[in-house]
Amino acid sequence: MLTLESKLVILSYLYINIGQQRIKQKESVSQFNGLLTLIKIMIFICYLFHLNWMLANIKNTNMISKKTIRIVWLFCFLLILGCKSKNSETNNTVAKQEKTMKLEQLKDRLKGAWVAQTVGVTFGAPVEFKFNSTLIQDYHQLKWDENSLKDEYETKPGTYDDIYMDLSFMKVIEEEGVDAPATSFAQSFANADYELWFANQTARYNIQNGLTPPESGHWINNPCADDIDFQIEADFAGLMNPGMVNSAVEICDKVGHIMNYGDGYYGGVFVASLYALSLVSDSVTEIPSIVQQAINVIPSESNFYKLISDVIQWHKNDPLDWKATWYKVNRKWSSEVGSPVGVFRPFNIDAKINAAWVVMGLLYGNGDFTKTFEIATRCGDDADCNPATAGGILASIVGYSNIPDFWTQGLDKVEDLPFMGTDIALIDAYKLSEKHAIDMIIKNGGSLEGNDVNIKIQTPKTIPLEVAFEGHYPKELVTPNQTKNEISFEFDGIGFAIAGGTIKKNLQGKDYIFQTAMYLDGELIEKVMLPTEINKRRFTLFWKYQLKKANHKVVIKILNPTDSASLSLRDVVIYDDKPFSVKL
Repeated sequence: MLTLESKLVILSYLYINIGQQRIKQKESVSQFNGLLTLIKIMIFICYLFHLNWMLANIKNTNMISKKTIRIVWLFCFLLILGCKSKNSETNNTVAKQEKTMKLEQLKDRLKGAWVAQTVGVTFGAPVEFKFNSTLIQDYHQLKWDENSLKDEYETKPGTYDDIYMDLSFMKVIEEEGVDAPATSFAQSFANADYELWFANQTARYNIQNGLTPPESGHWINNPCADDIDFQIEADFAGLMNPGMVNSAVEICDKVGHIMNYGDGYYGGVFVASLYALSLVSDSVTEIPSIVQQAINVIPSESNFYKLISDVIQWHKNDPLDWKATWYKVNRKWSSEVGSPVGVFRPFNIDAKINAAWVVMGLLYGNGDFTKTFEIATRCGDDADCNPATAGGILASIVGYSNIPDFWTQGLDKVEDLPFMGTDIALIDAYKLSEKHAIDMIIKNGGSLEGNDVNIKIQTPKTIPLEVAFEGHYPKELVTPNQTKNEISFEFDGIGFAIAGGTIKKNLQGKDYIFQTAMYLDGELIEKVMLPTEINKRRFTLFWKYQLKKANHKVVIKILNPTDSASLSLRDVVIYDDKPFSVKL
């Protein structure tokens, strides 16, 4: 026969379990908060009744001791509190199944996101990749005034690649709809009249030469697949999907794989998720929760997830000293594997480490624009794109109307100026995002009723795991032999990549296209065209992965040498099938 203690424990478990199951089975948590509260009150009254009964009868029976009664009662009461805590955590994750906001508030947040992005990239532009794998010291003044925006627009329009790429994708959506094929998004920048680098330019070259997405972004075809590119141009996907992370990810899957793969792709998904969540948040105090929910979209097995999780934990451990976290990140995560420009060098355009600088700007910035911009910039590396992303996400929470005047000075001088290679200005970007956001809200079950925007919040889903450069480990740098007609080198390993470029001797002269043929161990592997034209160049000249572990010889024949242009080569990065790490 069950003892009274056992009955109490069983009764508490049944009450709690019934309450939890009822809530789990419903779409809206809020509908059943009252039911859960009633159940908890019933449990509490039941325990009081049993406690009083046992204490009243203990003088007349030897059933249990008074000490035992109190221990059991305390245990069961703590169980009730545990139930409350667990459900509170669940509520924080999925409570906002619906969100209603005023249309003007949504517009204000979208405008703020675009303005803060533009301000952030302009603010960090003077130090972009000038502080590689090192901090920008406190005594280094980062300037900002009413002419900063206009000067950058006029003298360095290529600074805004993280904006004009977004705009190209938005134009496709405007013309063909959100269900436009990946090829339309690919063509939108493949022949656009603006400058690109790294994964974007590699994808552009691939597309121009007949390689379609997603192959154009896969690491086998793109040595820069893990780079930051999609991370800096995924803003549009989040901004057009407030509260609808899964819808943002669907767009990311189509667009992001044009130029990236693995951690490079995850960077864009993470940023889009941050924007989607921020647009329906209530306060900057939710930033830690937003970051956690966004990283949960990324598979936990990935290095991207592990790095951002480290930053989150290190911030919890020391929420005041951002530099301490910076040193920890670099100590553990600064090794570059993919991008040939950065391997064996203090140059890191890897998506995940730059995403760490974004997250540090958000977490340590505590909702303050100046701190957010400064920290994300002073972390170094891609020091213009990172404050742009961090600032845009912060503005998505508080809106344009809450950006300090100091940071919006000079905006009126550039707001109507089209970005490089586009016919779209900031004021156009505001309107496009507003239109696309309303379209997506309605498409996903929400509504626009008068001035009220009703959003159906989506519970984020984790995306599949994909790993770039799997099984490839940097081994050494080899200096190739080069003549006017031939490039050659030998190596022991499973792959290689050669960074470099084509150079016109007379910058005002006609462009030239080198015709080359690459031989591996005497066998013709591929014929490669290498244009000098900036928007048609091959960003990484030659590469080959997944070779058999062996001694190899590579010979690259230049079929049409010329005196008007040359091939400029850096060292060859060699990959092995096993990692090397010095043991000290």
